[in-house]
Amino acid sequence: MEQQSHRRIKVVRPSLAEHKRAESRRLAPMMRALKAIHSATSPESMAPEDLERERRGQELLGRLVAPMSGIRWTPFTISDMSAAWARPERGHDRKHAILYCHGGGYTSGNLGYSRVLASKLTNVTGYEVLSFAYRLAPEHPYPAAVEDALRAWDHLMYLGYGARDVIVAGDSAGGNLALVLCQRLKEARRRLPAALILMSPWTDMTASGRSYTERIHLDPMLTMNYIKAVRAAYAQDRPPEDPCLSPLFGSFEGFPPVLIQAGTHEILLSDSVRLRDRLVQAGIPCRLEVWNDMWHVFQMFPMKKASEAMESIGRFLLEQF
Repeated sequence: MEQQSHRRIKVVRPSLAEHKRAESRRLAPMMRALKAIHSATSPESMAPEDLERERRGQELLGRLVAPMSGIRWTPFTISDMSAAWARPERGHDRKHAILYCHGGGYTSGNLGYSRVLASKLTNVTGYEVLSFAYRLAPEHPYPAAVEDALRAWDHLMYLGYGARDVIVAGDSAGGNLALVLCQRLKEARRRLPAALILMSPWTDMTASGRSYTERIHLDPMLTMNYIKAVRAAYAQDRPPEDPCLSPLFGSFEGFPPVLIQAGTHEILLSDSVRLRDRLVQAGIPCRLEVWNDMWHVFQMFPMKKASEAMESIGRFLLEQF
C-alpha cells in the first residue's frame, strides 16, 4: 500500500498592527476628503467660493459613502426648508422617530451629507429619521439654525408624534444644535424629547477645555483655525460663552437621558467630558463613551468601531422604551 505523506500547512494570520495599517490605507481617501471639509486654515476660508466648494464636497461625500442598502431616502420640504426621511424598507417601528441635526460647523452640511449618519441611525434603531437642511452661516448666523430646528421639531408634532416619541440626535455642531433646541423647548415650557444622542458634540465655543491644547496634535480632522473661523461666522458679535452658542453653560434641569460618544483623538473631547459632568450634576441620566484611538465623528466611517458605536446607540435607545 502506498504510504501517504501529510504536510502540515501553516496558516499565517495578519497581526493586529497589520490589520490597523490595512484599515488606515482603506480609510485614507475618506479621511482626506473629510479633513479637507473640516479643517479651514484661516478665516479667509469663509469666502463664498470656498464655502461653496466645501458644501459641494459634503454633498458628494454623503452620496458616495452613505450605506443606503435597505433604506429609502425621501426628500421633501418643510415650508421652504429642504428635508428628507430615511426609512427602513423592512417592517419597522412607526411609533418613534429621530430628528437628526447634521454637523459642519454651522457653515456647511446639507441633506447629502446627512445621508451617512441618518441611514446608519435608521438601520440600527428601526426608527424613521428626519434630516433637515438648516440655514448656514455666515449668510445666516445665529439664530437661523435654531429657528429651523424648531420648525423641524414642530413638523414632527404636526404629524402626530408626541415629544416623548422623538429622539434628537446630532454630531459636532449638530450636537450643539440638539442641545440648544432642548434648552429652547424647556424655556418655552414645552415637552422635551425622549432622549438625546450626541456624537462628538461641540458644546463650548469658548474653547476653554484642556483637550483644545492637549489633543491638538492627535486630531486628524479639526484645527483651532477651523474652530475660530466657523465660530466667528456663526456667532458674529455674540459672546461665545452665551448658552445659546455654548450650551455647556446652560441649564440641564429636566433634560432627558443622554448618550454621548467621542474619540480620544479629538480636540473636542473636553466638550463631551464636561457636558457629562454638568448633566450628572443636574441629576440627568447620562452615558459617556470615549472610544480609543478614534477621531471626530468617527461613526461616519465604514469600519468596525463605527459599527460598534452605532450598535451601542441602538442598545441605548432600547433601554429607553
